[in-house]
Amino acid sequence: MTSTGKPPHVVILGGGSAGWITACLLHHEWAARGGSVTVIESPDIGIIGVGEGSTPQLKAFFDHLGIAEGEWMAACDATYKLGIRFTGWSERPGFGSYFHPFPGPVDMHSEPGFLHNCALARRGFTVPAHPDTWFLAAKLAGEGKGPQPSDNFPFAPSYGYHFDAHKLGTFLRDWSTARGITHLPQKVVEIELDSSGDVAALVCEDGQRVEGDLFVDCSGFRSILAQGKLGVPFESFGENLFNDSAVVMPTPRGENYMPQTESVAMRAGWRWSIPLTTRVGNGYVYSSRYISDEDAEAELRAAIGMEDSEQEARFLKMKVGRVRDSWHRNVLAAGLAQGFIEPLEATALHIVIATALEFADAYEAGGFTDAKRGAFNHGIGERYDAIRDYIVAHYRMNQRTDSDYWRDNAANQVLSDRLKAMMTAWFTHQDIGAANAQAYPVQAYSSMSWHCLFAGYGTFPPEAKMAPLPPGAQAADLAQVQAMLEACARNFSGLERLGKVS
Repeated sequence: MTSTGKPPHVVILGGGSAGWITACLLHHEWAARGGSVTVIESPDIGIIGVGEGSTPQLKAFFDHLGIAEGEWMAACDATYKLGIRFTGWSERPGFGSYFHPFPGPVDMHSEPGFLHNCALARRGFTVPAHPDTWFLAAKLAGEGKGPQPSDNFPFAPSYGYHFDAHKLGTFLRDWSTARGITHLPQKVVEIELDSSGDVAALVCEDGQRVEGDLFVDCSGFRSILAQGKLGVPFESFGENLFNDSAVVMPTPRGENYMPQTESVAMRAGWRWSIPLTTRVGNGYVYSSRYISDEDAEAELRAAIGMEDSEQEARFLKMKVGRVRDSWHRNVLAAGLAQGFIEPLEATALHIVIATALEFADAYEAGGFTDAKRGAFNHGIGERYDAIRDYIVAHYRMNQRTDSDYWRDNAANQVLSDRLKAMMTAWFTHQDIGAANAQAYPVQAYSSMSWHCLFAGYGTFPPEAKMAPLPPGAQAADLAQVQAMLEACARNFSGLERLGKVS
């Protein structure tokens, strides 16, 4: 890879959310200094819109570009997301459901008490340690309130969104092309390499030859450039994560919605429920080793009351894992071409955004050469693996016994040493924050998130072995925390502004 000492001309193969997010970010970083971005997007390849969720990184993305919520949310049927409610992942009484919030500023005042009580409960003492009662986001979501406080309350919670992925791609395409990004609605039929083995150009169906300095592969699971042409190895997570399929269908949306993603355990996986302004997106993520497509569809229809509906179900296959190196030669893989960790924690766009921003930093820091490629690939790989471990922990620590799927997940021993260290730290009463920092130098999830997962399942000693606090020991004052959260919640209003169906 050679350098001209200035920002590159970037050619992106594939649009969709991943392609257009990457295009927007790289254009934002380099356009003013002479860089340019071209997106080649086949008009024959549709985008699967199933209702998608995000982490707060999507808000940071729009803030970074200066796009106001009012400009994009209505165009993408978007709603607010304060976190994820997990239901049915544990059979332990009192822990049939828990909420995983996005950490916010108010939580700095309630998290220490939650962590303290978890430490006591892990040692077998009967104290309130369910995550739902300790965090503002869980309270707001339960009351159907949005994340914007009144003017006199300065602490807005962290939040993400639900949105229509197809409409998001269309919005970003229109927004970015109006600002100088080139869009070619063409099908690529040939990939040319130069004498060194780098990609030199993409040849379109109409004969147009598109040269570039850097190429971004956003071609989906096909990974036409990275895996297909350059042969970048793919590392499967199939032994860690059993799910490889999904069946999806929408349902009508009612008048009200909860600003949360629902993740409900099923016989051979779990189903999501994602409220948009125009519909509810539903999907059942499952393992084909444990259930057939037909039975999965029937189970989903029964769960969402669509047994007698003529609404067509769509089936998706998932390639779970990641490429060994996201940046190989002059190709950067992003989105599904880079990797996929099942959608349990809605991390797909989180990684897309991180990949684009970290790549831009690394490429520029290396003088617009590949000098920083090794460090970049290591950091992105660490991020993927840390997210994978947190997702695997949901299955490995599940408290269900009603099907082979859940029993086999709970017995799965194909775990990373770092995940084993986190589990050991929990059961041996170690400091989870310290264990997290040691296990994951590139942290994907905070100590609070790990506590919510373990405590949300009720992963404490058996009820029969729990005992009252001994004299001199003191639990955190939950009543005081709840009073604070109640006072905070009065500064937030309902979702009528964006919640009603037009």
